[in-house]
Amino acid sequence: MVVVLASAPAAAQPGGSVTSFPFLRLEPSARAAALAGAFGAVADGDVNAVFYNPAVSGPATDRTASLSYLNHLSDINAGSVAYSRVVGAASTALHGGVRFADWGTFEERNAFGERTGTFGAQDVALTLGAARGLGESSLRYGGSLHLIHSRVESAQATAVAADVGALYRLPAHQMTVGATLRNVGLSLDGYGPRRPTLPLDLRLGVTKRLAHLPVLLSASAYDLTNLSEGIAGGTTVDHVLAHLTLGVEARPGEVLRVRLGYNHRRSAELALTDRFDLAGFGAGFGVHVGPLAADYAYTSWSSLGGLHQFSLRTDLGEWTSGEE
Repeated sequence: MVVVLASAPAAAQPGGSVTSFPFLRLEPSARAAALAGAFGAVADGDVNAVFYNPAVSGPATDRTASLSYLNHLSDINAGSVAYSRVVGAASTALHGGVRFADWGTFEERNAFGERTGTFGAQDVALTLGAARGLGESSLRYGGSLHLIHSRVESAQATAVAADVGALYRLPAHQMTVGATLRNVGLSLDGYGPRRPTLPLDLRLGVTKRLAHLPVLLSASAYDLTNLSEGIAGGTTVDHVLAHLTLGVEARPGEVLRVRLGYNHRRSAELALTDRFDLAGFGAGFGVHVGPLAADYAYTSWSSLGGLHQFSLRTDLGEWTSGEE
């Protein structure tokens, strides 16, 4: 019962099946949320992409750091921290991060339905990983290890998981292709006799920067390990779109970035009317000034409300080089 209560707010995230660690499906940054999670092949120096594809970590993310905060529905709060650094050979990079979620306060009741107090629920995941290039080619590969801990009242669950990913650049076409298998692991202990499950997710992603317009197009095919899962009562098109997220980012100037994303499965699961509903849409913007970038995203959950997310990213290398 407690686990279901904690899981419900995240059930409509991409690949919305309920698991014991639903916070792993939350978008870790504002830019990713604005693009509806179509982030598996974004390789332009945004360190938050390592949560989608560990192979992204490299020279472009060297000494970059990010801090994100998500104001979810009700009193649910979440956030993340990420950092990447090139070590040794220029093609090798290490990255690390923390993701957390506080699901708020729940009422505690006894067997007779009488209120006996309140309790909380929190999740946290620690991430360490590495990536490197394959010789002189445009191919990178990488992996991440996660230590995941969840607490609901006095019950606790712990798991270890891994991501493996690859990234291939096609500079002549300003295109990047990525593939990731996420959350492969096992539970070390659970809330009870039944071991908790991890949200296994196979993703394929592609980004394309237009040649004559300052626009980045991004798409991700997700939850490919569960192709039988679609939209109940939906058409064939609905079933296909239930495994896709789409995003577009425009750069009208040197400072401003404008973003829009769409998740069809989230739209189908959250829309409460037959009329046009903003559920499933994400939108946001970013402001870039020197080595600093501030991002904001709004994600609609129909009449339930909206999610507000903020991120602050910076290139620490530029700060230190300016002091020398």
